[in-house]
Amino acid sequence: MFGISELAIILIVLVLVLGAKRLPELARSLGKSARILKSEARAMKSDRTPSATTTPPVLHEPSSGHTVRPAPGDALGRPAVRPETDTDAPRI
Repeated sequence: MFGISELAIILIVLVLVLGAKRLPELARSLGKSARILKSEARAMKSDRTPSATTTPPVLHEPSSGHTVRPAPGDALGRPAVRPETDTDAPRI
């Protein structure tokens, strides 16, 4: 990815910008942050995988072989309109 010359230039710029005293502090804090990130990722991964003590969800099969159909009417729960009562006359 980076060659030796590019890494040397980046290191020289870091020493000039941050100073030789702050560079070890920066490396230490960067390493500490990386360790924290790794441990948190490991903890999340172990939380996500199911353990042997948890029981799998139980799927209930219908007791009878018939299909349940919705009641007549639309999806909003309004009753179906009978053809003999459906007229163009306004309702009072």
